[in-house]
Amino acid sequence: MGTLLYGSPPSEVTMEDRLLAHLKVVIIQKMRRNESFLISWELPTAEGSGRMSLWMHPSIPLQFKFAGSRPPTLNPDWLDALARASMSVDGLRITPEPVGLAQPITAPVVLPSAAESLSHARVSMPSW
Repeated sequence: MGTLLYGSPPSEVTMEDRLLAHLKVVIIQKMRRNESFLISWELPTAEGSGRMSLWMHPSIPLQFKFAGSRPPTLNPDWLDALARASMSVDGLRITPEPVGLAQPITAPVVLPSAAESLSHARVSMPSW
C-alpha cells in the first residue's frame, strides 16, 4: 500500500501502489501545467464509508510514497480515463482500472492538456 501525502502538515491517503502510480502520472501532468483540480474517491467501509475530496493545487506540498520497490506497468486506458475525469466539472474521480487489451506503457507518458483535449473536440463549421 502506498501513501499520497498532501498539504502541510500532510494529510495521508493510503491506496494500492498501482492506483497511486497511475494517479501520480495524471496529477504531475496537471501540476506541470499549473492546473488546479478536485480529486474524489469513495471511502472503504472500514473508514466509515462515504466520500472524500481534495482540492489539488500546485502550490500545496505533495508527496507520493510507494511500498513496493519497482514501479508497476501503466495501463494507458486507465491513464486516459483518469486524465479525462480530471478535466471534468466533477474533477478526477478515482475509478477502478478498466479491463481490456491495451498495451502496457513502459516509456514516459505525456497526457493532453485541457486546452489540447478541447481543441480536438471542436466541430468545424462550414464557411458559406
